[in-house]
Amino acid sequence: MPEDRVLRIGLPKGSLQDATIEIFTKAGWRVTVDPRGYHPHMDDPELWAVLLRAQEMAVYVADGVLDCGLTGLDWIREQGCEDRVAIVADLVYAKGGMRPYNWVLAVHESSDIQRWEDLQGRRIATELVNVTKRFLAERGVEASVEYSWGATEAKCPSLVDAIVEGTETGSTLRANNLRIVETLFQSTTKLIANPAALEDPWKRRKIENIALLLQGALAAEDRVGLKMNVEESRLPAVLDVLPALKRPTISPLASSDGERWVAVEAIVGKAEVRELIPRLKAVGAEGIIEYPLNKLVP
Repeated sequence: MPEDRVLRIGLPKGSLQDATIEIFTKAGWRVTVDPRGYHPHMDDPELWAVLLRAQEMAVYVADGVLDCGLTGLDWIREQGCEDRVAIVADLVYAKGGMRPYNWVLAVHESSDIQRWEDLQGRRIATELVNVTKRFLAERGVEASVEYSWGATEAKCPSLVDAIVEGTETGSTLRANNLRIVETLFQSTTKLIANPAALEDPWKRRKIENIALLLQGALAAEDRVGLKMNVEESRLPAVLDVLPALKRPTISPLASSDGERWVAVEAIVGKAEVRELIPRLKAVGAEGIIEYPLNKLVP
């Protein structure tokens, strides 16, 4: 394989690793990770992969060491790489589910801090030191910002006055008696690329194809397919019940007894199925089949 026909891609190691590998698997790649290694094997000779902490991914992509990689918007901003990488796709997933990750300013529930200005002269712990300093500077607030090596929630209020921390649901903050003062921004996983890599037609096409398939895999996460047989006279009642991505697929079925039947197929939300199937059965649908989806590409 010529060197210019290999795409160097970074996959996030740590909290996003398992979710990322699962998404790539659904997108069509088989990824094998040696627990002691940092170079996952992907069943695609055009991909060379490495596991890196999401916190440092943007720098390697920006510097051209990697052609592309997956990391959060939070770490792109923290490393000051917003203008040095191209965001190819927004991939909404996190370690705990398919949702954005919120970075918030939080304080103990007994704190008198109600806004950023109340942090004047106070002490803040966070992993997003640079981002937090920029937020303070924009508001004309002088405060001490220190890097937190973990367990950030436990440091407030005994060690620091406030924290800037990432959360998916806020449950850990509440469990530690912390109150959210303000949400700084929402972060989602991004597929980013080195601008020079995108100038190469082959690399650009490869990166865009990866983005398309990953987005298709994510779009299918909360959807399933439904198939059923319907006697033609009952089709209007079935269509009244059945939602669809655009409109259901309807195909005629062969019949030897004079009755006219059709096969109906649609894509629906997973959460709707438990209500839909009994209703579809009640209005005349038969032979109902539910099947999972790996990818949904509009």
